[in-house]
Amino acid sequence: MIGLRPGALARVLALGAHCDDIAIGAGGTLLTLCAARPGVRVDALVLSGGGTEREDEERAALGAFCPGADLAVTVLKIPDGRLPSYWEQAKDTLEDLRAETSPDLILAPWQGDAHQDHRGLAELVPTVYRDHLTLGYEIVKWDGDLGRPSVYQPLEPGTAEAKADLLERHYPSQRRRSWYDREAFLGLARVRGVECGARYAEAFHTRKLTLDLAGD
Repeated sequence: MIGLRPGALARVLALGAHCDDIAIGAGGTLLTLCAARPGVRVDALVLSGGGTEREDEERAALGAFCPGADLAVTVLKIPDGRLPSYWEQAKDTLEDLRAETSPDLILAPWQGDAHQDHRGLAELVPTVYRDHLTLGYEIVKWDGDLGRPSVYQPLEPGTAEAKADLLERHYPSQRRRSWYDREAFLGLARVRGVECGARYAEAFHTRKLTLDLAGD
């Protein structure tokens, strides 16, 4: 297990197809990153849920998951499950965001996700952000699409517990879902922790990673 540290991490872009995707997939990573880098800029873009209670949930949740960060949240109104029909709008929004920011790290869904909205967003990212470190997060659900990730962010036990607490607190609209519970979130984090030699972890997929073996 080799640990790699990125250079400067001043700007982070978090992308989700739905409200709660970012928090489920990378909430522990955001908590860890923001605690270590007070004032880090976090731009969050969510494609659906705008103008509903889901947007209210998302804004409150991301504020809690990014303590001390310079946070900007945008929530669009693309209907859930209809991303292919709104491809141009999603692409244009990403292009507009690209013109405004060049993040040091992108957190987004991964291309093997079974949900078409998650997968569609994952496919859009490299068409807009071609030269950026992009980590594809995973979301546990009934589809059974969990893969074999190769990148891990270990989580302190308190951080993993805090993530589960915040997910329970900030997304009451999702509590009725059979897979949305504390046991599922901590269970997956425990498995990923086993895989990387930690108690808990979040895991990611990446398509490309450039090494600088000549550097200091």
